Amino acid sequence: MRFGQRAAAGFATLLLPLAGLVGLAAPAHAAANATATYTRTSDWGTGFGGQWTVRNTGTSALSSWTVEWDFPAGTSVTSAWDADVTSSGTHWTARNKSYNGTLAPGASVSFGFNGAGSGSPSNCRLDGDSCDGTTAPGDAAPSAPGTPTASGVTDTSVTLSWAAATDDKGVKNYDVLRDGKRIATVTATSYTDTGLSAGTDYSYTVQARDTADQTGPAGGAVAVHTTGGGGTGPGGTGGKVKLGYFTEWGIYGRNYNVKNLVTSGSAAKITHINYAFGNVTGGRCAIGDSYADYDKAFTADQSVSGTADTWDQPLRGNFNQLRELKARYPNLKVLWSFGGWTWSGGFADAAKNPAAFAQSCYDLVEDPRWADVFDGIDIDWEYPNACGLTCDTSGAAAFRNVMAALRARFGTQKLVTAATTADGSSGGKIDAADYAGAAPYVDWYNVMTYDFFGAWDAQGPTAPHSPLTSYPGIPQAGFTTADALAEYRAKGVPASKLLIGIGFYGRGWTGVTQDAPGGTATGPAAGTYEQGIEDYKVLRTSCPATGTVAGTAYAHCGGNWWSYDTPATIGSKMAWATSQGLGGAFFWEFSGDTAGGELVSALSSGLS
Repeated sequence: MRFGQRAAAGFATLLLPLAGLVGLAAPAHAAANATATYTRTSDWGTGFGGQWTVRNTGTSALSSWTVEWDFPAGTSVTSAWDADVTSSGTHWTARNKSYNGTLAPGASVSFGFNGAGSGSPSNCRLDGDSCDGTTAPGDAAPSAPGTPTASGVTDTSVTLSWAAATDDKGVKNYDVLRDGKRIATVTATSYTDTGLSAGTDYSYTVQARDTADQTGPAGGAVAVHTTGGGGTGPGGTGGKVKLGYFTEWGIYGRNYNVKNLVTSGSAAKITHINYAFGNVTGGRCAIGDSYADYDKAFTADQSVSGTADTWDQPLRGNFNQLRELKARYPNLKVLWSFGGWTWSGGFADAAKNPAAFAQSCYDLVEDPRWADVFDGIDIDWEYPNACGLTCDTSGAAAFRNVMAALRARFGTQKLVTAATTADGSSGGKIDAADYAGAAPYVDWYNVMTYDFFGAWDAQGPTAPHSPLTSYPGIPQAGFTTADALAEYRAKGVPASKLLIGIGFYGRGWTGVTQDAPGGTATGPAAGTYEQGIEDYKVLRTSCPATGTVAGTAYAHCGGNWWSYDTPATIGSKMAWATSQGLGGAFFWEFSGDTAGGELVSALSSGLS
């Protein structure tokens, strides 16, 4: 994998009020003295208008108010007026504006919003009490229970367990929700759901009820894929893995946000996302870019939910955007990838104490602030017992030992994967580490079948950077996708645990006069972010393909020569992957695609 440039970026907030509404209020002890009611004011199919009305039913003035409610997954507030509206997952909170924070006895006031989706609010609370005014003052709603863990998954059932919620007056029971709908109410902190369909994805959350029958917010969601149904596929996906890398730094100069996965249509066509990268330093997993990861505030137009981040919300940044994405696409799984080209030097220390390294990674990935965001961990070690940016001398067993420790710590309910070399040459990088010995501990390998050739050899010869097969004149034997995957399989790695890699970019030279591969050059071609490399979305029009070689397109325009994959060549590679029984495909990375996601579409449809 490659590491991009970062630059600081600011933001602005949204949810502008409409002037002129009457002042409102909610006390710190409201519900017995006030009520809140909801009205759906309009509906236009893909969205709707909503209005909340707060009424002071007490005998003294109220000085402030807060209304909270839950929306089902897929329903959200896109704009609001006369209240500051924020969200955490599917839980929404509206607070009075500075000009409408007082409400006289008997008076009422409304605030409105526009929404996306078709759901209706539930679990309404006014200043922590029931919105119907029947709950005793000061009785707060329960906290969110812990994110459920799933065990005993079969074709038709799953057992869920969760950490207890807390409440000032005591928790009475728990509502178990499957795909946003309540399926059971239980007093214990566990439940077995039965009557499910084989080979099917489900999402579960739990919310607590107190002795006053107030319902608290739902905890984090756990995704479950039942067994059977024609095979679960790698990682329990029920089919081929379709994985894309999202880079933390892409939100800067590239201006590529998680929301672009929605607007491009890509989120609906993939099964997994690798979030790149976490750091590896001092023998531990560490944050890569804290501002991008969990601090940057996104404006409403940049946000998946359409709601601007606020300064005081518990989680911002890419992590919160991924949480919003998963709420919208509950079957989508996200892994946190650690290492990469720049940070792989840290794996040498990790290999000295694999158990301690695995514990540090678990503690970071499962941090309560974002544990619900990630479904597992990916290790991008470039390269075990071989040279990348730096040279590693940890020994052939180091990679196996690290992956075994990660599986032992993360267990079977989380995904454990690795990005691996595609050097299939005799005595090359595949031969340097025990990939076969590590295979039982991983769900799959992302075999990086690209960057075989490029303008680091400034004078050429020109060659496709991601050849599927060999061809006459190839500069290095064994530097092909087919050779690499054959090498893994010969060592005993199952084909179903191997993913073919696609680059959403091209590599190129300048000073080239020859159209066919094998020409000489004078150096790397100019690129937007780096010499010798350019996104597909640029090359498709700036230097259209003029031929194909070894299953990869190439283009000769002026003095430049580029190689890259197109929808057509991706389709051919996916057909080859299917014929080989591979577990699926992955790509580096989303921002190189067109605004309409045409490469993702080609990869997804080619594996269907």
